[in-house]
Amino acid sequence: MKLALHWKIIIGLLLGVIWAIISSQLGWSQFTIDWIAPFGTIFINLLKLIAVPLVLFSIISGVAGLGDPSSLGRMGAKTLLFYFATTVLAVSLGLFLVNMIKPGKLVDDETRIDNRISYEVWADSEGLEIKDGINYLQDPQFMERAQKITELSKAELRDAASNDAVKSKMETANQTKDSGPLQPLVDLVPQNIFESLSDNGSMLKVIFFALFFGISLLLIPDSKSDPVKNFVDGTMEIFLKMVDIVMQAAPFFVFA
Repeated sequence: MKLALHWKIIIGLLLGVIWAIISSQLGWSQFTIDWIAPFGTIFINLLKLIAVPLVLFSIISGVAGLGDPSSLGRMGAKTLLFYFATTVLAVSLGLFLVNMIKPGKLVDDETRIDNRISYEVWADSEGLEIKDGINYLQDPQFMERAQKITELSKAELRDAASNDAVKSKMETANQTKDSGPLQPLVDLVPQNIFESLSDNGSMLKVIFFALFFGISLLLIPDSKSDPVKNFVDGTMEIFLKMVDIVMQAAPFFVFA
């Protein structure tokens, strides 16, 4: 009897959990890190490799296949409605789970205080105001602990400042903080589509370009658009087949 793919993935997941427990008990963790875990990273990289071009060509193909540009309005309205509905559902589910599980309750008081002091050190270094008015750095009860954590936190901040990736994220956060109300709309339009294609975090920019490209494809004569449509459809089928190939190996990758 041939097992369905989803059952194979579940079995791979369970075997991965069992292997993780056994390897940690027998001291095989380094072997797992060196020889098994990389396959899990390869799986994630393959999915990232396929995701952006698949979205790009799928949207272009879908929009170009409508034929009638006037139907784009109805499709756009349905898409926005679906997007907002799923967003509300996700936020509601997140709030429900947070209020039910209360993850902060699992943190002991000492860790909570240490994290709070680290946050206050970071806020002070960024010149940010602490809204709740609590200041452990100036509380005599926590003076000694605050001094130790302050030294560690400042060292971490110095290391972060020298890290290009972290520095870039901090600059982006500062720009977002100082941006106007229409900045999300500005961020939607890419300056360079090739740069956006190389960044999985720029998916909205890729979607915007795909929609723009697909609409433009509808507005030119069929004699010029048909070769492009055939190329887009063929490329989309190739990426779908790549997904199929990767998913066939998913049980092993999930185990890793």
